Amino acid sequence: MCHVSVIEFFIEHAEAEEFAGKRVLEVGSKYVNGSVRPFIERFLKPREYIGVDIEPGKFVDIVLPAEKLLDHFGPNSFDVVISTEVLEHVKNWRLVINNMKGVLKPGGHIYITTRSRGFHYHAYPHDYWRYEPNDMKAIFSDFEIKCLKRDHEAPGVFLKAVKPNNWQPANLDNIALYSILLGKRTREIISIEEAPLTRRIAFKLLNSKKVRWLIPTALIRILEKSLAGGPVIHTIHT
Repeated sequence: MCHVSVIEFFIEHAEAEEFAGKRVLEVGSKYVNGSVRPFIERFLKPREYIGVDIEPGKFVDIVLPAEKLLDHFGPNSFDVVISTEVLEHVKNWRLVINNMKGVLKPGGHIYITTRSRGFHYHAYPHDYWRYEPNDMKAIFSDFEIKCLKRDHEAPGVFLKAVKPNNWQPANLDNIALYSILLGKRTREIISIEEAPLTRRIAFKLLNSKKVRWLIPTALIRILEKSLAGGPVIHTIHT
């Protein structure tokens, strides 16, 4: 999925020399309301562009969960790794990010866009996390960050970073992210039962196929927005 601002981010920050003749991996590549792939293939001329997703669809070359990237491709396999609007949807974000870091070659570039607190609940098929700029700075403390900024269009964060030649993976265990399920920062999501009662009710209404079709669209939008939480300017990792 791509917002207009996501495509603008790539137009502004993707350099031809990073892509031309190179091997590119897009994680979560299924076409849903836009994609950066046509722009990259047409104007930046990579040698190979592989898209992976958990289900088949347009721009999906291999059906593969992001948790299995290293198992399938092996380490240091790609010059560029791209992930747009995916990380909020994966429960084990540490495993997914470590896989993306692992398949990237030293000196390679990673591009990530994801959602921040204040963005509405949008399960596809799940919705777990919200990331702030400080979160991404901590998560990619083992990379050279070239660009890190908020999305000007909707609550979100954009990252461009380079894997150093002497890369040593950062320990991500102590990083707590904002969980849209629980309405608070947490290191892990054990169960939805940890969430306040009102949030549990809202999630059950939104996720029930038997009930959701009975709910007016306007009420669905109200429920989704009620779960978003307000924007956060500063975050602290302990």
